Amino acid sequence: MGAVDDLARRAELHGLIVMGALHDGGRTIVLLGAGPEFWPVFTASGEHADGAPDPVDRWSRRVIGDLAPGLETVFPFGGPPYAPFLKWARDSGAAWDSPVGMLVHETAGLMISYRGAVVFPGELPLPPRPVAPPCAGCAAPCATACPVDALSAARGYDVAACHAFLDTEAGRDCLTQGCRARRACPVSQAFGRDPAQSAFHMKAFHPS
Repeated sequence: MGAVDDLARRAELHGLIVMGALHDGGRTIVLLGAGPEFWPVFTASGEHADGAPDPVDRWSRRVIGDLAPGLETVFPFGGPPYAPFLKWARDSGAAWDSPVGMLVHETAGLMISYRGAVVFPGELPLPPRPVAPPCAGCAAPCATACPVDALSAARGYDVAACHAFLDTEAGRDCLTQGCRARRACPVSQAFGRDPAQSAFHMKAFHPS
């Protein structure tokens, strides 16, 4: 078993999955993200229960650090400066720009959530890359799912319109179930994220 496969096996025990890997400057960078089993693992943790700020970020630092003793670990939070996770995601060949602007992942769809990366010295064998992005041949229901048309690859993200909608009674669906555009993606639907996880992130994004 190779080092990347071994990391993937151990990460799955913590609800994390390999969301891509790439060679970069003589290194191998393995991107780890929240898998379908992440939420029950996280909610059983001390970080979830202690009431301190940024529980998911603190959990990610602890767990990924424990998974990779002696190796460099990098996280998409805690900056600036921020690590180039979006570039790494695209370069890994496992994520692409979607019709609504955010990244879409081969298996997580628009429920993509990077929690950190492990950096191995040297260029290790990489997992197979997808042949085509999931948006190829898709009718793009994500593009029309947002009630206020706040998400668009062409126009960018209208954050103000999104927040304003979430303040309305109609916006409670997004607050409690997660972004409608993300949920509309067929790949997201197959991924099986717990709605409670989406509600948790929506509350952090839009505190009541």
